[in-house]
Amino acid sequence: MKIALIQMNSTDDKAANLAQAEKLIARAVEEERPDWISLPEVFSFLGGGRAEKQAAAEVFPDGQAYNLMRDLARRNGVFIHAGSMLEKIEGEDRLGNTTIAFNRNGEEVARYRKIHMFDVTTPDGQEYRESAAMKPGEDVVAYDCEGLTIGCAICYDIRFPALFDALSKRGADVIALPAAFTLQTGKDHWDVLCRARAIETQTYFAAAAQTGLFRQGTEMRATYGHSLIADPWGHVVAKASDGPGYVSARIDRELLARVRRQIPVAQHKVAIS
Repeated sequence: MKIALIQMNSTDDKAANLAQAEKLIARAVEEERPDWISLPEVFSFLGGGRAEKQAAAEVFPDGQAYNLMRDLARRNGVFIHAGSMLEKIEGEDRLGNTTIAFNRNGEEVARYRKIHMFDVTTPDGQEYRESAAMKPGEDVVAYDCEGLTIGCAICYDIRFPALFDALSKRGADVIALPAAFTLQTGKDHWDVLCRARAIETQTYFAAAAQTGLFRQGTEMRATYGHSLIADPWGHVVAKASDGPGYVSARIDRELLARVRRQIPVAQHKVAIS
């Protein structure tokens, strides 16, 4: 199976973001013919204020971004792991930061809402309070992709190994992590965290990322990019350069099996209180 990661520079212009996503998916399909494609976190709308986020959010299973991803999956005959989108939640002022996965027929096969909220102050002094606008999810989600199990996570989730242990217990072969990592944290932590999660879960780790600048209120902020695919031994087998684009790699099922035979971590786990 061949997978591809779309790297985007999304902003608070939803129409432009969707056009960018469609163009990059078309390029990846034409040039690489992947079976499965992932977009980055909040690919359809990044930045803006609370009112703009509310206006850009969608009620699933409907909405401009949802329908476009569904149609592109069906039109191109590929699985699309639609990064994450802003989801309106009935009876809730906050939004969901939500992944939707579609199969080759454009049918929704998984829905995951980001569990861990990015409430931090980065080394440059910028504050992020994701929980003020986003409602965290609670469910661990994995889905079948023609015999491979895909585990779902989003961005800040990467820092919480318990989630990935839970995905491993659900049989994950590939873990998808759409992200919008900050430049400040990404330059020091991105590669090592992605490789660590791949090694400890013995999975392929597929991390599609945002790159470049976007406006958050009155501030300009920067995302790190460097979308990457790491194999179950922790080697980075594909990595994007700066700027929008895509990378691809093949999933080697025999490598997955060999790594798990050589170091049978799953068999050696013990409960620690």
